Amino acid sequence: MPAITLPDGSIRHFDGAVTGTTIAAAIGPGLAKAALAMEVDGKLRDLSATIAQDAKLRFITRRDPEALEMIRHDCAHVLAEAVQALYPGTQVTIGPSIDNGFYYDFARNEPFKPEDFAAIEAKMREIIARNDAFVREEWDREDAIRFFTAKGERYKAELIQDLPKSEIISIYKQGEWTDLCRGPHMRGTGDIGTAFKLMKVAGAYWRGDHRNAMLSRIYGTVWRDQKELDAYLLQLEEAEKRDHRKIGKEMGLFHLQDEAVGSVFWHPKGWRLYRTVEAYMRRRLDIAEYQEVKTPQLVDRKLWEASGHWEKFRENMFVARVEDEDEKDRVLALKPMNCPCHVQIFNQGLRSYRELPLRMAEFGSCHRYEPSGALHGIMRVRAFTQDDAHIFCAEDQIADETVRFVALLSSIYRDFGFTEFRVKFSDRPARRAGTDEVWDQAEGALKDACRIAGVEYELNPGEGAFYGPKLEFVLRDAIGRDWQCGTLQVDFVLPERLDAEYVAEDGARRRPVMLHRAILGSFERFLGILIEEHAGRFPLWLAPVQVVVATIVDEAAPFARQAAAALQKAGVAVSLDLRNEKINRKVVDHIDQRVPVLAVIGRREAEEGTIVLRRLPGRDQETLKLSDAVALLAAEATPPDLRA
Repeated sequence: MPAITLPDGSIRHFDGAVTGTTIAAAIGPGLAKAALAMEVDGKLRDLSATIAQDAKLRFITRRDPEALEMIRHDCAHVLAEAVQALYPGTQVTIGPSIDNGFYYDFARNEPFKPEDFAAIEAKMREIIARNDAFVREEWDREDAIRFFTAKGERYKAELIQDLPKSEIISIYKQGEWTDLCRGPHMRGTGDIGTAFKLMKVAGAYWRGDHRNAMLSRIYGTVWRDQKELDAYLLQLEEAEKRDHRKIGKEMGLFHLQDEAVGSVFWHPKGWRLYRTVEAYMRRRLDIAEYQEVKTPQLVDRKLWEASGHWEKFRENMFVARVEDEDEKDRVLALKPMNCPCHVQIFNQGLRSYRELPLRMAEFGSCHRYEPSGALHGIMRVRAFTQDDAHIFCAEDQIADETVRFVALLSSIYRDFGFTEFRVKFSDRPARRAGTDEVWDQAEGALKDACRIAGVEYELNPGEGAFYGPKLEFVLRDAIGRDWQCGTLQVDFVLPERLDAEYVAEDGARRRPVMLHRAILGSFERFLGILIEEHAGRFPLWLAPVQVVVATIVDEAAPFARQAAAALQKAGVAVSLDLRNEKINRKVVDHIDQRVPVLAVIGRREAEEGTIVLRRLPGRDQETLKLSDAVALLAAEATPPDLRA
């Protein structure tokens, strides 16, 4: 007689094994209609699954967060059935849910095209309208391999063949269509709804290996209802307008080219933006008592082996083999991160507990090999600069340092215009260094620090660094997108591996705890986020060109030069526009260049020693004496940390 405990604490007793469908019906017709799946003792399961013993049960309805992932998973299955119905001979491979949607990879001689989407979407709507039940079956491994092989589905047969021997082979049917899947699924195809849209086609290698066959991947998005879908499509439309690659080209900030894949060519205006952010960060770190260092680009593999990075990150490292006098084949690697090098500085000389916490910062130039298909403008590159720091401290200092770091990070984000962020707690990954005892210690310390710092977080299971748990700080931008930028990681492992120690108050030698932390993440990615956040229309202190002094008539040129010189002397980034063009043309040009302020000078202004300030792209303007305008603009152009 299983006793089923519900979220409100009430308990339902049943005479024997019972399905979620039966339990929902016993509670009431409203729940029976709304329930899509269930969570049994913390694990998602089909509503039709049997519960044979005491359990804690929560029903999943359309409004629950878990429902959206299930809708996307089920929609991928419907896409696959629709494709095979329309294009016989197409093989299905894998089709997971992803952020904002799903995809499915197909093996077909002719790749799909966006022109195919209308027919596929129509067939998907037919399948959804049929509301075929999702039926789970468990098959014998060899029977499943024979079944898919006979159907010509060699990819599915290969997947089954490679599953661990202990794995249960679960098959889901929707009507006459059958697929290999772990599940769970909702009740039937009708639960998906019609708020979906196929988005794009891409090529993808089978199992991500370039040596394997190229598959045709169809991406789609699906939401709970049409309102959510419309909001997402509007967000995509706005995101396209804000694309940092497009804006970067229009503003002349940077470019990328094939001769340096994954590396950024910064143009003068873009480099000014970069240096403005760098100078701001350097001032904030100085005040926060960080000591800035600089470490080598090329480091012998011996250090990477000792730290554990060679084993974990070798495939993402750029390696150089050189011959020198001592060794015929010396292997060096461009550093993909700074942490082992910072330990080397810490290890120079004997450290005392009085030096802790020691906050060591570096704007470290790093290189990581990213597959070309993963590169994305300046957001995902191979050469980047981390705003990296490592705090060497005693274990009882972790909480205080976490409080300090969160306060610093929050203040910096506000200065850049981000008022909202959330925190994820990422715990131990499957592949990791260190014992379970060390991980228990590190995770406990970080959770205690969060409690003391008042940091609320959501769990992000298995996503910690290989050497320790971490907090991930996720920004929300102006159009509702999330960006993971800052991190704080607690590391008991690396100091042990690289033999870092200090002399404690009692004279004993002890290992420091190492806090890995970043606020921006990387300059390149953060600048890409800033460009898209502001759509290139930066606040005055960040704008690469803050003011353009533009003339209406040629006779105003001498005073325009005087005005520009006064602004420049006051620290304003100014440009002159003395072209023989109508002022309306100049206004349009500088709006396109996303210049914040246009200082207009005509014959009268030149005679009276005034300028007309126009805030672009608006029409509002004011006339000020040159000295007043310079004082006003210099104050507005002052970075937030330098304002009184």
